Amino acid sequence: MMIKPVTSLKGEINIPGDKSISHRAVMFGSISDGLTEVTNFLEGADCLSTISCFQSLGIPIQKNRDTILIHGKGLHGLSAPLQVLDAGNSGTTTRLISGILAGQSFESTLTGDASIQKRPMKRIIEPLTLMDANITSMNGNGCAPLHIAGKSLKGIHYISPVASAQVKSCVLLAGLYADSATSVTEPALSRNHTELMLSSFGAKIETNHLTATIHPNPVLKGQKIEIPGDISSAAYFIAAACLIPNSEIRIKNVGINPSRDGILKVAQAMGASIQYQNPRISSGEKVCDLLVSSCSLHGTIIEGDIIPTLIDELPIIAVMAAFATGTTIIKDAEELKVKESNRIESVTNNLKAMGCDITATDDGFIIVGGHQLHGTVLDSHQDHRIAMSFTIAAMGSTGTSEILNSECVNISYPTFYHDIFSLSK
Repeated sequence: MMIKPVTSLKGEINIPGDKSISHRAVMFGSISDGLTEVTNFLEGADCLSTISCFQSLGIPIQKNRDTILIHGKGLHGLSAPLQVLDAGNSGTTTRLISGILAGQSFESTLTGDASIQKRPMKRIIEPLTLMDANITSMNGNGCAPLHIAGKSLKGIHYISPVASAQVKSCVLLAGLYADSATSVTEPALSRNHTELMLSSFGAKIETNHLTATIHPNPVLKGQKIEIPGDISSAAYFIAAACLIPNSEIRIKNVGINPSRDGILKVAQAMGASIQYQNPRISSGEKVCDLLVSSCSLHGTIIEGDIIPTLIDELPIIAVMAAFATGTTIIKDAEELKVKESNRIESVTNNLKAMGCDITATDDGFIIVGGHQLHGTVLDSHQDHRIAMSFTIAAMGSTGTSEILNSECVNISYPTFYHDIFSLSK
């Protein structure tokens, strides 16, 4: 994809449904009794992988023009798959479904693409094993493919070494099939979509600061779910409106769950002009429209407990920092190394190629902003968030840039290029 600089972005955009919530709607609907009807589902490759896996587990799922219909069969209604379950590029699918499969009465094998087969799965294998699950890394390297022989599980209180919604959700989902309550305590609060949505389906979940506890064997009931727009997808438009002069973008129907809104707090700390409009609650999630205008950004420090609330947005935040005056320091973000790419390396190499003064650290970056960036060839590393982040960087730079393997945006935002170019004036 060739990207040229733009002078202004103006207009209104409806971003796709939240990826995290879309995954969970399919999973929880599948293990509930009756019909779950989902609107504004994200039809990106990752979420379609989740649908495919649950169809292979015997769940009828219909994709209509505006809705996804999931005919759930209850907590114990899944069937043994006839083939290997393929999670594609989706870490959420891989880790969350493992918790469900661990408590079944059948065996299954779970794999994914080349990226998934390098991503760390010990972080779920270890707590599931503590619950007496029979789960093994088939290549003995702590990664997928995973073989899971479902069996009866025991409840535990797991102290997680990482603040990860995927780890937390995996253990809580396994806890549905345990013999007693299961708790997860995190070092910092990760996104809480699992707790909110499972509660709405009828699970008994208690939260106490950094600890979530689930009680086993609930009767889950199908729901109607309206999925809010994905704040991770909104982040690219927030950044674009801030850093490209004479811009104003209204981003409609954005989920602003407090466990996910770190991008808004950091953008405002950097000087962003963001107005919250039409606030409301949709399917238990906070939602609003965001009106973002061009502004002068300045550097900041991003660290500590806010990191889990914006881990997926750190690549685009780094791009914002490159355009800001002063120095931005991002730390406590080691998780960037084990995403679809090593995002510390991907971001650093691409920003350096554009002329940015950036230094990689073990857990983040030091970015001295305010220097004019120039167009160049940019490697997405087949990572959707890198491709979208550097599209925005290229639009605010001088000269033409080329994004290699830009089609990887289909993982989370298939219409991204159409939407961002539609705002160019």
